[in-house]
Amino acid sequence: MTQSGFSRVAVPPPTLTRHAADTARLAAPLAIAQLSQMAMGVTDTILLGALGPDSLAAGGLGANLFFVVVTLLQGVLTSVSVSVAHARGAQAENRVPDIYWTGLVMSVLLAIPAFALLSFAAPILAAFGEPALLAHNVGEYAAIVRWGAPGSLIGIGLMRSFLPAIGAAKRLLWVSLVGVLINGFLNYGMIHGVFGLPRLGFLGSACGTTITVWITALVLMAWLHLRPRYRHFVTAARPRLPLMGELFGIGWPVAITYGVESTLFLATGLMVGLLGEAQLAAHQIALNVASVAFMVPLAIGQAANVRVGYWSGAGQPLAARHAGFVALGLGVAFMSLSGLLLILAPHWIVGLYLHLDDPANAATVKLASSLLGVAAIFQIVDGMQTVGSGCLRGLKDTRVPMIAAAFGYWGIGFPTGYVLAFHLGLGTRGLWWGLAAGLASVALLMTLRFHRLSLRRADG
Repeated sequence: MTQSGFSRVAVPPPTLTRHAADTARLAAPLAIAQLSQMAMGVTDTILLGALGPDSLAAGGLGANLFFVVVTLLQGVLTSVSVSVAHARGAQAENRVPDIYWTGLVMSVLLAIPAFALLSFAAPILAAFGEPALLAHNVGEYAAIVRWGAPGSLIGIGLMRSFLPAIGAAKRLLWVSLVGVLINGFLNYGMIHGVFGLPRLGFLGSACGTTITVWITALVLMAWLHLRPRYRHFVTAARPRLPLMGELFGIGWPVAITYGVESTLFLATGLMVGLLGEAQLAAHQIALNVASVAFMVPLAIGQAANVRVGYWSGAGQPLAARHAGFVALGLGVAFMSLSGLLLILAPHWIVGLYLHLDDPANAATVKLASSLLGVAAIFQIVDGMQTVGSGCLRGLKDTRVPMIAAAFGYWGIGFPTGYVLAFHLGLGTRGLWWGLAAGLASVALLMTLRFHRLSLRRADG
């Protein structure tokens, strides 16, 4: 991608092999950065577990609530990546600072509803019938971590959209890896009162996470503004309201899409809980394995967002089409290999979570192993739908995919899972086949939408 120049000059489109290499090079640091973010959550859970089940429940639920709220709002900021990629493809890099500063202001504004929602965590949980002590403890946790909402929306939401679009995705990798270490140090220190830090119990995890989020945001911003190679992308510019409206118009359907998918998984987990503890444990194991593998196609989808957006902005729709389908191929290939591993070694994978020789775990081990077989198919279509969604965002097409996702997840996935589980007696496996059906339908709709839209633009 061209680093400078504002006049429209024809750029020769890359070969399919070059498309694949460029997409993989962009996706790799994004995947590692996302895995690092997951590692922070695992670290928090392990450290909170040492304090007992009450602290683990309150801290875990509070952290999950924070993660869900900011992740949905971060979906709005994906529009920054699309707009920057289009501007660079059109060799109009003079527009990039306007997008950056407008996106920064939008990040701060989006933090307001996140802050407000987290401020009312305790009464919200109480209204859903959660135990009074748990609601109170989660409220205390959320009252601290809510101050990290602006930092998360800037450091993860904005920067994870902006840096890959300007060719600086590797900086996310290194800062994210260091962030895992800082988060572990601060969480351990503040939970137990070591390293000269105050002893705050489970609230120490909230403080450590909040500080880490802000350190990540400030370091990325400082690096971006001080690095001579990229400084021209962030030269002082006044945020513009019309541009903010455009960014929000592209981004809010993405946030809704994230929401309908996450609520499907939440509803599935709640229904599994009705079937018993062994089923819920097996569900959590299989879902955790699938979530780790999902980070790679999620990163490929983000890379496709940039690559398709760049070539679309460059006025080369055929190259944009090729970039999208190459990304889809990469996503399906990786998830097929991942699915093959789940088929060949399910017991070994479950053994990472449970003692296989303990008779008390026999039912959970058997069910978890069977769910991994479903996940082998589940993963392929899950990877396809997230990459397909990224390709469509690159074309600034987000509203039709939002409708497709809502239909696929809740019109097909949820009813299918419910019928299979509770009317045909398949239990948890039925719910997982429902997830697979929902994801497959969304994957098909996203791919067909990209095929037709990109073909229309290439022919036009």
